[in-house]
Amino acid sequence: MESNLKCPECGHLEKLEMPTDQCIFFHPCSGCGTVLKPLPGDCCVFCSFGDVSCPPKAAE
Repeated sequence: MESNLKCPECGHLEKLEMPTDQCIFFHPCSGCGTVLKPLPGDCCVFCSFGDVSCPPKAAE
């Protein structure tokens, strides 16, 4: 499963494959280098900044 991750700092859009067995807590933006972290209440960067929720969250 893939998701488009959008950096809140620079707006860079990056298509990434989401792991099905874990949550990704940190991801460096390939545009500006900002380390993305989940927003309060979210389990991972895909839930906070992606256009598709992560597999564990989507399963709920």
